Amino acid sequence: TLFIYSYILTLFIGILADKIFLPMNVLKEIKKPIEKEMMLFEEKFKKNMKSHVPLLDKIMHYIIKRKGKQMRPMFIFLTAKLHDEINDSTYRAASLIELLHTATLVHDDVVDDANIRRGFFSINALWKNKISVLVGDYLLSQGLMVSVENEEFELLKIVSNAVREMSQGELLQIEKSRKLDIKEDVYFEIIRQKTAALIAACCACGATSVKQNKDIIKKMYTFGEYIGIAFQMKDDLFDYENNLTIGKPVGIDIKEQKMTLPIIYTLNHVNQNEKNFIINVIKNHNTNEKKVAKVINIVRKNNGIEYTTQKMIDYKKRALEILKEFKNNEAKKSLELLVNHVIEREK
Repeated sequence: TLFIYSYILTLFIGILADKIFLPMNVLKEIKKPIEKEMMLFEEKFKKNMKSHVPLLDKIMHYIIKRKGKQMRPMFIFLTAKLHDEINDSTYRAASLIELLHTATLVHDDVVDDANIRRGFFSINALWKNKISVLVGDYLLSQGLMVSVENEEFELLKIVSNAVREMSQGELLQIEKSRKLDIKEDVYFEIIRQKTAALIAACCACGATSVKQNKDIIKKMYTFGEYIGIAFQMKDDLFDYENNLTIGKPVGIDIKEQKMTLPIIYTLNHVNQNEKNFIINVIKNHNTNEKKVAKVINIVRKNNGIEYTTQKMIDYKKRALEILKEFKNNEAKKSLELLVNHVIEREK
């Protein structure tokens, strides 16, 4: 009875969160040039999730029903349409990326021992770790099959590179978090790998699917990389906002001993006593609410928020500069909206 009650509660929270926090008017405007393609993609993606194992089918159905905003497929379709007409290769690129991304989320929840994903129970909370790992493996293998069966080797190359970058970024963050010695350049390398690499891969795949040359593919990759870096900085800034509409509790990065840019900047601009206090809290007292709150106040007073915000805006501007090089069409307008939405979002 308690389990059923908890499930209904999380279902309600998930629906409520979407209704209150998701800027549907913005996303509807962004999706306008690719609305039909996104609907068709959903049907194609469901087919790629199919299996002959009833348990696996049940889990796949659960995953599909609780999909997110589908930002990554949007990047692929809009990038493709920026340059040419969307084709079968574009749909395969979107399926490949979404299968990979879903697999990483399932595996991440196992690694983090997380029970909730987007307001709903995670796969490991409902079916335990062993099944979750196997589900993640299945999703990865489906992505490989979509590529190999259709000889989409260029797409596979781009996505395989993204997987490698993401893994390296996560491991680099774990290594540096243990020592708490992350410098600004290392921070940017971590977020470039663990967050930006996948968005960059989306944009590169979109351009590749419509047979663009290597220079344009490289530009679109860089465009996605800049957006991904800005996206992660926006996520890091949420840690310092007293706002119930954000997707994570205030101070959670400090509690998880993650060295984000506001902290890194602050450590370089405070006296030794404050520096020692911040490091001591992150290392030894990261669950102490009062001490974490004090660290957040030190960051705010020393312009850690302003500095990070300006860096985020700089990356947004770089992304928009790349878009200026291409012809004006509906897809370009939507990509501009999407870039702005990344840093103006409330969760």
